[in-house]
Amino acid sequence: MLHWPYSMETFLKEDRILFSNDGFGQHIATSKRYDFEVGDVIPDAAEYYANIFMPFNIPLIRYLGVLDELGIEPMQIAPSHGIIWKRDLKKILEAYRSWANGEVKEKVLVIYDTMWGSTEIMANEVVEAVRAAGVEVKLLNLRKNTRNHIMKEMLDAAAFAVGSPTLNNGLFPTVGDFLVYLKGLRPHKKKAVVFGSYGWDGGAVKIVEQELKNAGIEVLEPGLQVKYRPYEKELERCRKLGEQLAAVAKKR
Repeated sequence: MLHWPYSMETFLKEDRILFSNDGFGQHIATSKRYDFEVGDVIPDAAEYYANIFMPFNIPLIRYLGVLDELGIEPMQIAPSHGIIWKRDLKKILEAYRSWANGEVKEKVLVIYDTMWGSTEIMANEVVEAVRAAGVEVKLLNLRKNTRNHIMKEMLDAAAFAVGSPTLNNGLFPTVGDFLVYLKGLRPHKKKAVVFGSYGWDGGAVKIVEQELKNAGIEVLEPGLQVKYRPYEKELERCRKLGEQLAAVAKKR
């Protein structure tokens, strides 16, 4: 089973074509037929994998093992979504093994939204601390980046931070939306920290922490809450969060 119970992969041994159904697909709309006609297709395949196959890592590992056991070495892989793999067969097979095994690199994501700018100040401070430690970091505003794109970036990230202001004692809507999506995809082997700001009463940070735990994410320590606007004392704590994330990424 890959994606759905009725999915079936077929190997046409005479022509060594693997009809992989949902596996190895991409959401590419093109009149071209093969990967070498389109260019680098791996980023599209990564986004497809992150948003569809991430919950199916274990059956996918088994499926890749079956290919090895049966000695299947395709010359082409023809998925039901997207173009046919012909030039980059080795590259896409290696990528799937890496993604399924949860392999990551020295990379951190800082995912956030902001109401009046305070949470954004905190997010930028976390980012700068990660960057200063020599680790790749990406700042992802939830109103400027799609969920699909963020989950693609999540594939090879070792750790991430989620920042949310408190609205009506709860989550900011875009953050809540993202967490529901994240929980459905269940990324594994990830670690996270949480931060946020509030005006009257806090609440968002604790809710984010619990939702991440429900998604199987290891939350590193109690989140950082700042009332109103962060000043030097709070900014220093943000930098500590960034340093902690960088350390996690370096130990991947």
